[in-house]
Amino acid sequence: MPDAKPFKTSVKANAAPKSDTSADELLAFERMLADLSARFANVPFGQVEVEIRVAQALLRQFLGFDRSTFAEFQDDGSLVVLSSTAVEGVDTTPLGPLPPQLGWFVAKLRAGEIFKVQNPAEDLPPEAVGEAEYFVRTGLHSHLSIPLRIGGRIIGAIAFAAFRETRPWPDDLIARLQLVGGVFAHAIARKREQEKLLSALAEIKLLKDRLERENTYLKDVAKIRPPQGLTGKSPRFLSVLEEIGQVAQTGSTVLLLGETGTGKEVLAQAIHDASARKDRPMIKVNCAALPATLIESELFGREKGAFTGALARQAGRFEIADGSTIFLDEVGELPLELQPKLLRVLQEGEFERLGGSRTIKVDARVIAATNKPLAQAVNEGRFREDLFYRLNVFPVEVPPLRERREDIPLLSWTFVKEFSNSMGKAIEAIADDSMAALLAYPWPGNIRELRNVIERAMILSRGPTLQIKLVHPALRPQTANTSGTLEEAERDHILRVLERCGWRIRGSNAAAEQLGVKPTTLESRIKKLGLVQRQ
Repeated sequence: MPDAKPFKTSVKANAAPKSDTSADELLAFERMLADLSARFANVPFGQVEVEIRVAQALLRQFLGFDRSTFAEFQDDGSLVVLSSTAVEGVDTTPLGPLPPQLGWFVAKLRAGEIFKVQNPAEDLPPEAVGEAEYFVRTGLHSHLSIPLRIGGRIIGAIAFAAFRETRPWPDDLIARLQLVGGVFAHAIARKREQEKLLSALAEIKLLKDRLERENTYLKDVAKIRPPQGLTGKSPRFLSVLEEIGQVAQTGSTVLLLGETGTGKEVLAQAIHDASARKDRPMIKVNCAALPATLIESELFGREKGAFTGALARQAGRFEIADGSTIFLDEVGELPLELQPKLLRVLQEGEFERLGGSRTIKVDARVIAATNKPLAQAVNEGRFREDLFYRLNVFPVEVPPLRERREDIPLLSWTFVKEFSNSMGKAIEAIADDSMAALLAYPWPGNIRELRNVIERAMILSRGPTLQIKLVHPALRPQTANTSGTLEEAERDHILRVLERCGWRIRGSNAAAEQLGVKPTTLESRIKKLGLVQRQ
């Protein structure tokens, strides 16, 4: 606010205003009010509090008060001091919330009542204990606080105080001060609206940026063609490639069956990429990774207020996959109560959002995957029979890595080349004993585990020949059970890893991570194999 010329007034400093205000005084006040209104009309919202303090100083000097304070009500009902000015020798009101001891005073202002005290000993009621103590402690003689309204709502208050003498509070003075307070109140109200607008714009930008990142991520994911899952020459795997090549051009539902880590997601991506829907990204959902309380809203979307925390409408994965492909990984983990809704989408291509009643139509091709025997889950009542048959239109059995051992060298070199590029290491050969160990290992974690093994070896590699340390438990050939069954070999290997990790399944370097499998999968295998921790 620019420097203002001193106001001429017949009211001397520290003199009590008279109720019969002179024409000169009234005219001077009106000029001051007009000047304040003009100054606040175009003040930048970041300078509002500064301008209010300057205006308060001028007003205090003009009317001869010792202190002037401006405060704003918060959403929680507290009254927060934004600015205060005082004559020399008088403390300003501390900025921030008023202390709880002044609760009676704050309640009166919040109710829209003017608070005026000429003589505290006579004007304060018995219940104003904290306020009476405040008057005594600060040496305050007289005080006036005027609540300020905007659109019928109390937004704050303007206060004036006299410390050096007792002051009367005539009605015409209060009326004039209400006008000044109104100028301050409108300025603060405009600032708050601008702050809300900027906050809303910032949130919109944040959401827009997030959406752009998600879209970029989906596009990048769609462009990635991981070669490891489609690398091989074994008859079993070549037969799988032939099957997915035949089904890709159709719109049929595909069910990929196989152990964890066998590359089911890569095969699903290959089916999508060879289909007529390849121009749009494939949408992926891991049914085992989502809590049961959230999976419905993730798959089918939600309406605003559908549950606590649902602050906005959100489209589900099926809506996003309209015209594209949706990949439901670990579909056997889908809660039983949600299976009818998935069945309806598969049969009729329609559903309702969580908390909504409008039917939404989608055209999304479904590719599902599971490492669980769904037929057994049907017999046990954990999976709907009609949903199983609807998913089982075109089942594809993905062989585990131990049944396609001739592909291990090709896959190993695929990973070596991948990590050579990312780590900047040139590998010319894999040590013969290391390759022999890879070929002898049963690979319970399949291709994912092989990739982890190669990555670790690449990190430790210091020369052109990749050495895979045979002393590492995860790389030892399984010689202890050469006469036993494959299940016995797997059982012994999992048990060794569990004991080495102290039976810790989840977390960094825990058993599931070392085996290259999901914790839920490992827990299932432990239960199936009947493994028990030794005492």
